[in-house]
Amino acid sequence: MTTATPSETPYAKLGPDQILSAIEAAGFQCDGHLLALNSYENRVYQIGLEDGTKIIAKFYRPDRLTDAAILEEHAFLAELIGHELPCIAPLRSATGDTLHLASGFRFTLFPRQGGHAPNLESEENLRVLGRTMARIHQVGRAGRYRHRPKFTSERLGTESRDFVLTNDFVPAELTEAYESVTTHLLQRIAVHTLPTNGRIHGDCHPGNVLWRDDAPHFVDFDDTVMGPAVQDVWMLLSGEREEQTRSLGRFIEGYETFLQFDLRELALIEALRTLRIIHHAAWIARRWHDPAFPLGFPMFGSVRYWSEHILHLREQLAALDEPPLSP
Repeated sequence: MTTATPSETPYAKLGPDQILSAIEAAGFQCDGHLLALNSYENRVYQIGLEDGTKIIAKFYRPDRLTDAAILEEHAFLAELIGHELPCIAPLRSATGDTLHLASGFRFTLFPRQGGHAPNLESEENLRVLGRTMARIHQVGRAGRYRHRPKFTSERLGTESRDFVLTNDFVPAELTEAYESVTTHLLQRIAVHTLPTNGRIHGDCHPGNVLWRDDAPHFVDFDDTVMGPAVQDVWMLLSGEREEQTRSLGRFIEGYETFLQFDLRELALIEALRTLRIIHHAAWIARRWHDPAFPLGFPMFGSVRYWSEHILHLREQLAALDEPPLSP
């Protein structure tokens, strides 16, 4: 394995002193308490302030997103807050800035939001989630991104697969199997067009929804893109097909209180799931020189990991043949 470059180990010089100094330079007086939170792509910390409150500091991975792309996310969050939607928007400094720079690191500060994972077995919770997501999508359709990454099967699927193969992450004895199954999957997915008619959350799994005061609070819009509405739905569905169908029905029932849901997008769910599986493996591969990744994914690169990954992809070939969910 090649020697890591500074861009591949971007957080080597980000220590507690640099973190606290950066936050104080932005105008927030820290009390010295710092807690690292579970995050791989960026570095995220809970920071105590002298007034007894806590904030969240996100230090962005260098070279991943442009300033313009990050500021588009912040502007979308400001729009959502302006429509009284329960999303967590960045704090502004005394100068009105939401994106800060210190010691070579870009960072953003957020209010700390308490809450717990949503109960997705509750039909009423699913309706509430649907109503809230429809309102987010209404705002999302009122504007467009110009600088965010493109939500395409080429970027998520083909480029991810090629990176893994080109850099020899798949064990030699499994390369042919991986290449074959991904080729078939990407050919199948290519027949679908991924709509990009609105700004969406982009990574709406249960961990990014905090339930508090009988309402969902949406956090971490780091992957927000122009994309299909169903991308913000399918990761909230779990269990056997019958359970997913029931959950989907309640979600769409709430969603259509504010916005009509295009049922044709339901045919995209397994394609989107497949792209996420392929992209996730490549995401780990692209970050492998970051010391956090070998610690967090110790089996990556092993024959066992890639055997299970290939099996999962083969299961997706069968899933793509199943009829779409219907509410």
